[in-house]
Amino acid sequence: MRALPLPTRDGVGPSCTALPVGPWPTIAEFLIERFAAIPRATWEARMDAREVVDEHGVPVSAERPYEPRLRVYYYRSLEAEARIPFDELILSQDAHLLVVDKPHFLPVAPVGKYVQESLLVRLKRTLGLDQLAPLHRIDRETAGIVLFSVQPATRGAYHALFAQRAITKHYEAIVPWREGQVLPAVHRSRMAPDDHFMRMREVPGEPNAETHLALLEQRGAWARLQLSPVTGRRHQLRVHCAALGMPILNDAIYPTLRAEGGEDFSRPLQLLARELAFRDPVSGAERRFASTRALQLPHDGLRPKS
Repeated sequence: MRALPLPTRDGVGPSCTALPVGPWPTIAEFLIERFAAIPRATWEARMDAREVVDEHGVPVSAERPYEPRLRVYYYRSLEAEARIPFDELILSQDAHLLVVDKPHFLPVAPVGKYVQESLLVRLKRTLGLDQLAPLHRIDRETAGIVLFSVQPATRGAYHALFAQRAITKHYEAIVPWREGQVLPAVHRSRMAPDDHFMRMREVPGEPNAETHLALLEQRGAWARLQLSPVTGRRHQLRVHCAALGMPILNDAIYPTLRAEGGEDFSRPLQLLARELAFRDPVSGAERRFASTRALQLPHDGLRPKS
């Protein structure tokens, strides 16, 4: 694998953008237009510090002429990033695989306003594993098991487990429950992006998403379910539960997208990636990992919203 032209810094690898064919006189002018949220002075300061380079490691100056199809690398940073006040737990680590129990609210990888406060960057920073890469993703709002590849040489073998659906995945969720409700053993549907970029929805057509469901515990107006996805569509479990009339407790997206506001750490989405099991493609051993976290049924006084 070819080394990146900028090293990992504070757990964050460099970002990359490819320069398209276009009219920009300099590389700097393209970057300023392409990333309009970043002030010109910030780009100039990065270039003066030699923190913007091309694919060959040559620094990009503010005056450097534009070169279509060139790749440019730079460090992405945020001026202020509040810490997410929950910690991850490492469950297992060997030469090939790292298994982590992720808390609610922490994204798996840098996205949007989260860079340092992402699971990947935290782990790179604390373990010094610059080549660490997530093998799959779970939502920022979801807690539980996440697998990481430690080295590129065996990464493809672990990725194949997910592509071939050779991993057994069990989640748990807290949902509203009605007296006499019948839980289907399987829910299948066709999922597609919704009109809002944050949401998915069910649409007519051949199913492309399948979830197996089982009742684990029920008390009053609430139940704890086991959800076992066969497929891995974005937001699949959240969409399927909402479609069945039992949206997951504290879901801010389904069935209704709430207005964006401050983070309420007291109301985590009650969805947990509880367990993963598979045959290790490197060692051949049967492996099973379970989250140490647990979901609790709400007290009797809390009623589902109608």
